[in-house]
Amino acid sequence: MTIVSFLLAGTWFSEFWAAFVEQLTERLFGHKDIGEEISEAIMQVQMSFAAGDNTLIITDAIIVTWIAVVIMLIIVAVLLGKPSKDHKLTKGQTILVSLTELVISTAMSFGMNRKQAEEVAPMVMTFGLVLVACNSISYFHLPPPAKNVAFPVGCAIVAIIYVIFMTFKFIGVKGFWISLTQPVAIMLPFRLLDYVIKPLSLALRLFGNVFAAFVFMEFLSISLPVIVPGIVGLWFDIIDGVIQAVVFAYLTMSYIGENLETYNEYIEHPEEHQKKKKSKKNKKSEAVAA
Repeated sequence: MTIVSFLLAGTWFSEFWAAFVEQLTERLFGHKDIGEEISEAIMQVQMSFAAGDNTLIITDAIIVTWIAVVIMLIIVAVLLGKPSKDHKLTKGQTILVSLTELVISTAMSFGMNRKQAEEVAPMVMTFGLVLVACNSISYFHLPPPAKNVAFPVGCAIVAIIYVIFMTFKFIGVKGFWISLTQPVAIMLPFRLLDYVIKPLSLALRLFGNVFAAFVFMEFLSISLPVIVPGIVGLWFDIIDGVIQAVVFAYLTMSYIGENLETYNEYIEHPEEHQKKKKSKKNKKSEAVAA
């Protein structure tokens, strides 16, 4: 029985090795149309499902996003662990607490108080962690969701809606109007245009960096498929993916901070704005008198 098992194992290994060598040789020295293979890689994979009379289309970006989110949730759950009886933080909990404090202190540097920063931190960290997972998953040869332009556009729209919502929550309708019209009322159309440019900038920055890194790594994996892509991918897939996530979260906080800073300056120095109003009235009265 042992001899038969050994022979079967040897036969399986020899077949496996032969197939491996054949695939490796084909990968290294076979004829490749790099342009065609990259074109296939960047194409969106779509699957359709019948939902009654309607057809539901699901792309690879949706599937990979959920995979990345589930993986990130598992990692966070592992880091959280179980609360200890002596109330001491574990290493994983210490990492999460340090990360949270870093986000809060960064938000406070943009003009928020401690309470406001604590309210902003959960959503900002959600943006960051989800984007880290979605961008870094390309290291494992899964297409990053951000190579589909709909993903970064969706993230940017959600981010700018969140910025507007939190601005209303922190300083109200009057405060939001002040953030649009200060230091001079003529800034209003430009500030409104800013709410179109900001999400566009967020989306294009995320899409451009992730898409370029994905195409570059596909080129490397096709032309130099052994070792090199794995090493280079540590930067282009993981580190660059983390950087783009941090930039996205950082800018989202800064946009809220800009609105609060403008409002706080108006509240802290009302005499300057009163002087401007008086000077305008004096100019009008002088013009009427003339």
